[in-house]
Amino acid sequence: MSDKQKILDVYLQEYNKLKEEQARRIGFRDNMLYVTLGLFGAILSFSVSGQSNYYALLVIPWVCLILGWTYLVNDEKISAIGRYIRYNLVNKIQELNNNTDLESIFGWEIVHRSDKRRLRRKIEQLVIDEITFVLSGITALVAFWFLVSQPSLAVNICGVVELVLLIVLAVEIIIYADLGVGR
Repeated sequence: MSDKQKILDVYLQEYNKLKEEQARRIGFRDNMLYVTLGLFGAILSFSVSGQSNYYALLVIPWVCLILGWTYLVNDEKISAIGRYIRYNLVNKIQELNNNTDLESIFGWEIVHRSDKRRLRRKIEQLVIDEITFVLSGITALVAFWFLVSQPSLAVNICGVVELVLLIVLAVEIIIYADLGVGR
């Protein structure tokens, strides 16, 4: 086996490992939505079961923050793996084989980003992420402040901190949205 073939085998092994990690992260990320919705349902059900339980609404923003951040980090790593394959691994293999046809090397990594509906789907996903992880938390805060008359200063401060952190999460979700089309 030539040195060139050995290097190519290493690159292909790296590709396979990256795709395995990407697939695991996609499964985990997608399950975060279901876990979040399940927790929202449980917390909301408890909080509306009696006036003394309205304070449980303050848990929803923390759930949004923790699970939203976990979702975002995994989503970013999924995109980073794709970028690494498209920009680094493809280039290494091209150089090794003197091949200039990008789509002949891991073509799916490039072609699937050129779908004419990709931008629309990514914007829709961005909206869904914002609703799930930000708007639902803000809605819980507003509902709490509407339902509980004169909460303590400490509780109000906690709510304001939650609101600020949710706004930060909203901005981060927008920053990390991979709306790009093409390579």
